[in-house]
Amino acid sequence: MEFLTNEKLTIVGAAGMIGSNMAQTAMMMKLTPNICLYDPYAPALEGVAEELYQCGFEGINLTYTSDIKEALTGTDYIVSSGGAARKAGMTREDLLKGNAEIAAQFGKDIRQYCPNVKHVVVVFNPADITGLITLLYSGLKPSQVSTLAALDSTRLQNELVKFFKIPASKIQNCRTYGGHGEQMAVFASTTTVDGDTLTNWIGTTRLPEAEWNDIKQRVIQGGKHIIDLRGRSSFQSPAYLSIEMIAAAMGGAPFRWPAGTYVSDGKFDHIMMAMETSITKDGISYKQVKGTPVEEQELENSYKHLCKLRDEVIEMGIIPAIKDWHMLNPNIK
Repeated sequence: MEFLTNEKLTIVGAAGMIGSNMAQTAMMMKLTPNICLYDPYAPALEGVAEELYQCGFEGINLTYTSDIKEALTGTDYIVSSGGAARKAGMTREDLLKGNAEIAAQFGKDIRQYCPNVKHVVVVFNPADITGLITLLYSGLKPSQVSTLAALDSTRLQNELVKFFKIPASKIQNCRTYGGHGEQMAVFASTTTVDGDTLTNWIGTTRLPEAEWNDIKQRVIQGGKHIIDLRGRSSFQSPAYLSIEMIAAAMGGAPFRWPAGTYVSDGKFDHIMMAMETSITKDGISYKQVKGTPVEEQELENSYKHLCKLRDEVIEMGIIPAIKDWHMLNPNIK
């Protein structure tokens, strides 16, 4: 059996639904034979491991532990869903304080036990903020930490597939940027439908303005809709997309969607947010987003919302004031 790499991949939060699905996906995609599952809840973690053993995967050295030092020591790649899950009636932002504290400890553990890790993907919400906190405390370079933001773009594609009743392959370059939350910026100008720019369709009989606004709202509320239908938050889609991200960081196929990355370029500063990104073995990089004036204003509004959440975490004392970030992590300028 051929694998993408032989390097160690650690999945944090592996006893949960996202984490256990990440582990299975990583094995099905043949990323690496060396996978370590970590979760503080030992009985459920053992149950996940037992079930994965019973899948009959060949050539896999699957280990599990509730000792964070053992899990992280010698690891090359990490994907973490190790925060509290979103429940009915909650927004991603409602998870802020508890998961911010978890992210701070996660970053400290990375610094202590695996300072030479190559790439970390942060999944747990609000991912823009937990990813930022992880970056600050880990001491890693901004190119080494990314966050899951692609779900919003895939939800946009899904809504357009349902509306136009055509295959997803005919709807290309769906993009949302900014925060992975209620204030995300949903772009139409990047999207093509059957080879034509979506903006050419909006306001016509093919896609009336009111219908487009409804689609945007369904994208924004996509996670809530799944909770309403299933009684629990998404786990299959974030698991798959986050493993696609770490696969790209291992040198696999390019990641097809936007990801969350650290941004500080004069226009948007000292924040983690979804941009037009590339993930390779050299890490994550981004370029400035261009859209219509309305779209760029929505992106600006999303950035301001993220800054508000960041500043709340500063006020809580979980991270220091921005002027002190360089002392905490010299790779942050």
